[in-house]
Amino acid sequence: MSDNGGNKVSYFLAGLGMGALLGILFAPQSGEETREYLLDRADESREYAQRKARELRERADELVERSRDMVDRQKESLAAAVEAGKDAYQREKSKP
Repeated sequence: MSDNGGNKVSYFLAGLGMGALLGILFAPQSGEETREYLLDRADESREYAQRKARELRERADELVERSRDMVDRQKESLAAAVEAGKDAYQREKSKP
């Protein structure tokens, strides 16, 4: 199923590339204007990708921190359960 999704993305990207190429070929702008436009768009895309990467990194850091907190709480709960089990065992063992 993921292979099918990958194919869809590949087709989308290929179509996007062909559309951009056709748009450039039939653009009513001069070559210099087109190059400037493409450079501007490339810069915008780079900045967008960097911003998204930073956001993803921040989200990943938050998830890691939440996971650590959850593990710490579970360890504390498990330690309390083990201690309660030991206490119960000792009480039962000391009964006549």
